[in-house]
Amino acid sequence: MQNLKLSRIQYTQLDATTWCATADVSSMAQPTHAHHLSPFLTPRVPATPHSNSSNANKYNPLIDLSNIAWQYVAEQQPVSAHKGAQNKRQQQRVGVRLLLQQLLLTLDIDDTLDESQFPYQLSEHRYYVCFSHSGDRSHSKVAVAISYRRAVGIDIETHDVEWHVAQRFYHSDEISKLNLLPAANRPLASKLLWQVKESFIKVHQYTLAQGLGMNYAPVISDLDIESNSAAIGFSEHPESGYQIVFSPTQQVIIVF
Repeated sequence: MQNLKLSRIQYTQLDATTWCATADVSSMAQPTHAHHLSPFLTPRVPATPHSNSSNANKYNPLIDLSNIAWQYVAEQQPVSAHKGAQNKRQQQRVGVRLLLQQLLLTLDIDDTLDESQFPYQLSEHRYYVCFSHSGDRSHSKVAVAISYRRAVGIDIETHDVEWHVAQRFYHSDEISKLNLLPAANRPLASKLLWQVKESFIKVHQYTLAQGLGMNYAPVISDLDIESNSAAIGFSEHPESGYQIVFSPTQQVIIVF
């Protein structure tokens, strides 16, 4: 696995004990190796005290290779789709943990992650921890949220949710609410709704079918979605008592 680097890190404090962070993650460029030997050199037959013109030109297997420059090159092999997907998952898995380390360092918290059960928590300070990632193999985004009070959910999404997917999985009340929105706002609202569902799945450890089937129609209007807005939106979910935050610049939904 190649070394990874984080860039465009953003930190946001949501309340006294809740923070989130997002970043781009990418593989660090590996040094390239020239794939060649030096120009052909005339082999030098080691001189012997008894060499003469009659045998000096005869073939001698003892060649002096000291003047030949050898360089190793790792030949690039095509990556299969399956291997590429594995690499992407591993990159994102490592990336979210690197981002957690950066967030803890920023908050001056010295701790490690307890991954023995869901939801994750810090081993000593017992903050709840949630991860998310999105993007393709060449450009991935990662996100992490921590909260001391209770389990927290976060979802980062760079891809739109196709309308036929929304119609298949969303509650009928949600579809009706989405259809009332201006056409320009509908794609963003559909994506945010998916992120809300994903975040609550992580909070409550729902199955995917359970989480996608929940009705979060009131959240759509509560977030006051504007297609070009950069403001952070807040919403309450009365049934659970959780707050929902939408950050357009970070492309995340946080439930805490």
